Amino acid sequence: MADETTTPKKTGISVQIVTPVGEIYNETNVELAVVNTQGGQIGIMRQHVPILAALTINELLVKKDGQHETLAVNGGIAEFSNDLLTVIADSAETSGNIDVTRAQSAKERAEARIAHAQNDNNDAELKRARVALMRAVNRIHVAAIRQGQ
Repeated sequence: MADETTTPKKTGISVQIVTPVGEIYNETNVELAVVNTQGGQIGIMRQHVPILAALTINELLVKKDGQHETLAVNGGIAEFSNDLLTVIADSAETSGNIDVTRAQSAKERAEARIAHAQNDNNDAELKRARVALMRAVNRIHVAAIRQGQ
């Protein structure tokens, strides 16, 4: 029989975020994860019911050891079961890895693309430019949260 003092006690959930370029985030014993889905915001804790949800371009909040970490997640899906939250995102960045200058440049480029697409009545380009703008604004927002701490 295993000694209970040597067996680590699971106190939270595991959170894994992957993108086409690889794993971005992987933590265990997370107290709370808050994801923004197309149906609204969902807080996930240990023993939550299984979930499969489409994500929006927005922040993802992780609370561990009383500390909050915010990540910029740009769409994708979230699946939760057996105390494991797996996020498969189009792209994602931890707040500490966001280059704010680059994000600001991307925002300005997207705004220029929107103006150009509106002048040309190019709906397809307008949609792509709006998505690019939302991604840039999300990155800037998540970086600002970190700087405010």
